[in-house]
Amino acid sequence: MQEVVLIIHLVLAVALVIVILMQRSEGGAASLTGGAGATGGFMSARGAANFLTRLTAILAASFIATSLVLAFMAARVDGGGSSVMERVPASATPATPAAPATPAKPEAPTVPFSE
Repeated sequence: MQEVVLIIHLVLAVALVIVILMQRSEGGAASLTGGAGATGGFMSARGAANFLTRLTAILAASFIATSLVLAFMAARVDGGGSSVMERVPASATPATPAAPATPAKPEAPTVPFSE
């Protein structure tokens, strides 16, 4: 069941990106619909904007819903209430680091011999 919801989630994510890129930007920059005021020819500019706005809202709400469903499914599978640190096996915990070695005593600087 989780795989089916995950596939739907991924399809919604790709569809959401495509629909957002199809919308006309406020600055008139290039987009998938031709950009710079060009219309796609299959709908009026206003009709396309209303349709894409509604489709974006529907896809975004569906994306959020599948995100929540996946989060609840993951919490139910993993046990939900326990901490991540409590689930780590004892053998996987790192050993305490050794005390740092004391650095060697620096030697006195030597002065080059000059004649």
